[in-house]
Amino acid sequence: MSVLVASDLDRTLVYSAAALGLTMPDTQAPRLLCVETYRQRPLSYLTETAAVLLAQLARTARFVPATTRTREQYARIRLPGPVPEYAVCANGGELLVHGEPDPAWRAGVNGALAEGCAPLAEMRARLLHGADPSWLLKERTADGLFAYLVVDRERLPAAWLAELVHWAGERGWKVSLQGRKVYAVPRPLTKSAAVAEVVRRTGATRLLAAGDSLLDAELLLAADQGWRPGHGELAATGWTAPRVTALETGGVLAGEEILRSFLAAARRDVTSKGH
Repeated sequence: MSVLVASDLDRTLVYSAAALGLTMPDTQAPRLLCVETYRQRPLSYLTETAAVLLAQLARTARFVPATTRTREQYARIRLPGPVPEYAVCANGGELLVHGEPDPAWRAGVNGALAEGCAPLAEMRARLLHGADPSWLLKERTADGLFAYLVVDRERLPAAWLAELVHWAGERGWKVSLQGRKVYAVPRPLTKSAAVAEVVRRTGATRLLAAGDSLLDAELLLAADQGWRPGHGELAATGWTAPRVTALETGGVLAGEEILRSFLAAARRDVTSKGH
């Protein structure tokens, strides 16, 4: 397959109940398919139409999930269609091949992080130093690569976040606010680098991508064609780029529109090569 489709998952293709963003009457709402359970409860969804589109896409192009989720978190997702041969987890820190982590890739990532930015322990300490129990709900590290907080977003002080962005930037880290999570990620740790390795291994000649957050920006810039939904961190800042389509649609219906766009673009490429 000459077309490779790399897409963020959460709030791009799959959505929690809180992120569905449905504004129509209940009688007109789309039917939903649960694709993730956690502690025996449904957690994430896509529309049934999106499920059909994703299954069709997997037969037309090489589909590569590119997520900030850890391997454990990604393993909970059950997407329609065949299991992807490649998946990018931990924001590029882990490259899965047939579901198994590639140790050589992880070793290279560890080496880059050791040289290019402040250590995780220092970043984690800074995250907790100014955090207030009134808005801090949880604190986590991900696969020994980056850290994040789960927060009460309405109470999260904008000044605290701005100060963190500045402090982290001086030490080789970037900060991303996604829903209720504040991510602190080393700058060398990118989805785009891992996806570029998949492109190299597969010989793909065209890259399509989608994402909603600052952590997806490099991947979108690297793609031949990209899409971002009408919600999320990139939409809130008005971010766009020449080859990136900024959709107006938000919520779970944006995931459906992104998949429809992926499939149309992939089919055009197949048709053009057929001629």
